Amino acid sequence: MISLYRPGSGFLHRAPAGVKLALLAATALGLSFVPATPGAVLPMAGVVAAASGLFLLGGFGARALGEAWWRLRWLILILGAALVVFVSLPAAIVNTGRIVVLVLLAELVTRSTSTSALMGVIGRLLRPLRTLGVNAEAVALVLSLTLTMAPVVGGFVRAVREAQDARGVRLGARMAVPLLVRTMRHADAVGESLAARGLG
Repeated sequence: MISLYRPGSGFLHRAPAGVKLALLAATALGLSFVPATPGAVLPMAGVVAAASGLFLLGGFGARALGEAWWRLRWLILILGAALVVFVSLPAAIVNTGRIVVLVLLAELVTRSTSTSALMGVIGRLLRPLRTLGVNAEAVALVLSLTLTMAPVVGGFVRAVREAQDARGVRLGARMAVPLLVRTMRHADAVGESLAARGLG
């Protein structure tokens, strides 16, 4: 099963998984209260810059930051353009900034926290629901996989493009076929992991 986790000794790696997930949730909640007004544009830009800076402070480097932004390019362009057309430029900046910050922070969490640590924290949080018949371990695994899925698929897109560029082929929309193959293989690997844990 593919994981974005990279071993390290930076402060993000040393921080407990529960603290990182709590801060991610708190940030998501806090950003939801930011008004989409002209006065919020500069503060939102600062938050985006801070989230980007954590890649460097956390020891992941400029390359990892560039890859994260590159994966977000279509989301930024499409969502931003739609909001500019249908709402306003300040609303486009603020609302797109919210998404960018959360995706960047989610990637930092997955890069600095092992899947087993994430599952352990989520499983403990869901443990009280066992009395209602909820399989806490299964839900924890699903949530941890969901958290890592967007960057993983983004990595598949980059790999397909690099392979085609090396062959001098420009697929365009036809790149969907090799991308689908890679995604299905990943799904098979995830299924095998679930079965090995007795959750399949």
